[in-house]
Amino acid sequence: MVFPIPPDVMLAPMALGRPAAWWRYALVCTLASVAGGLLGYLLGAAALDAIWPWMQRMGWEPAFLEVQALFQRHGFAFVFIAAFTPIPYKVFTIASGALGVALLPFTLGSLIGRGTRFFLVAGLVAWGGPRLESVLRRYVEWLGWASVVLVGMALIWMEWMR
Repeated sequence: MVFPIPPDVMLAPMALGRPAAWWRYALVCTLASVAGGLLGYLLGAAALDAIWPWMQRMGWEPAFLEVQALFQRHGFAFVFIAAFTPIPYKVFTIASGALGVALLPFTLGSLIGRGTRFFLVAGLVAWGGPRLESVLRRYVEWLGWASVVLVGMALIWMEWMR
């Protein structure tokens, strides 16, 4: 099932309503999101098998292989970034399966990224109350995009140093 609204929208008010249960809410969000990510990964792998002959006929194989090599080298980082930031995580789960990111780095990137995001949001809201919740709501997307920029710059630097 694809949930079109980020879990944080429900997670923050739930943690605010029952601060003592914040860690359980974050754990459920993390595990359910990673389970959904694994489903997306499997769908991506199956979809590639179905459309591969068409991609070859279109002449897209060389470009695909370049992107695939990049994902296989930096799969953990790509998945972590998508799992932690406002980038649509589901898109990267499907792409990871289609591009052959190894299952262990994919799963670890998902668990660490989603877990960090959800535990941070729920923990901060439970600790800081309504005042911090409104500040988080206002700035969380900016913090996420700043993370994307920083990690992206690190990946570019790593590629440049190769």
